[in-house]
Amino acid sequence: MSKIKQPFFILPFSFLLLLIILASCSTQRKIIKAPIKEEGADYLFKKLKEHELQYHWFTAKFFAEYSNKGQTSSFNGQIRIRKDSVIWLSFSPAFGIEVFRMMLTQDSVKFINRMNNTFFAGDYNYVNHYLNTNIDFDILQSFLTGNDLSFYENGKFRAGIDNGIYKLVTAERMKLKKFVRNSQENLRVLIQTIWIDPESFKITHADVKEIREPNIQLEARYSSFEEIENQLFPKDMSFDISADNNLSVTVSFKKITFNIAQAFPFKIPQSYHPVK
Repeated sequence: MSKIKQPFFILPFSFLLLLIILASCSTQRKIIKAPIKEEGADYLFKKLKEHELQYHWFTAKFFAEYSNKGQTSSFNGQIRIRKDSVIWLSFSPAFGIEVFRMMLTQDSVKFINRMNNTFFAGDYNYVNHYLNTNIDFDILQSFLTGNDLSFYENGKFRAGIDNGIYKLVTAERMKLKKFVRNSQENLRVLIQTIWIDPESFKITHADVKEIREPNIQLEARYSSFEEIENQLFPKDMSFDISADNNLSVTVSFKKITFNIAQAFPFKIPQSYHPVK
């Protein structure tokens, strides 16, 4: 019986197909990640701190969407931070004219509302009472930069793994004495959970609540990490306040720069009247 001759292109075509299959298998093997190793809390917290955003000054533009009581609004804005000192924010609707400006320090909150010619100059107690939150300067600064808290004791963390990423949990995080401004802060004890990417050791998700106010929870999620000036920064963030009045904010950053000194202009016009 004579052998059936194959067309001349079958062998090279078969070889090419074999290469494609092997390459596909190799790609799949690379995508499949090995289970992450169990690590102790001290090790994870150390790696977290080593990979935090390092800066003295931070500035960016952003687009944000805000949802509260079924109402949604969006706006553009600018943010400037001098680490551990000042957070400055300017908000504008789509047509670009500023309608709201805010400046926060460790112990003061100030804002100007240009829509109704009002202003506020006070402390965080007013804001927390109005929004039913438990924020302070350090919590705001850390949430806005994707870092861990700076003004609080390290606490006694427990380590674990949750859906392929590391998790640190503590129920005993107190404010460092040198940052305590009043008796209320002296009594504050935080319950905190931090989720950490096993490759970059950046925070991907964090939530904070207070032992005395367990029904109020602040939650942050981070995504779209990009390398900016040799540091990873999450360009997309979302924040949720779970309380009697739930609030949600999503933020997308652009034009991010570090360590360029900034001014923090804030002047209350004489014609403005205080918020009642």
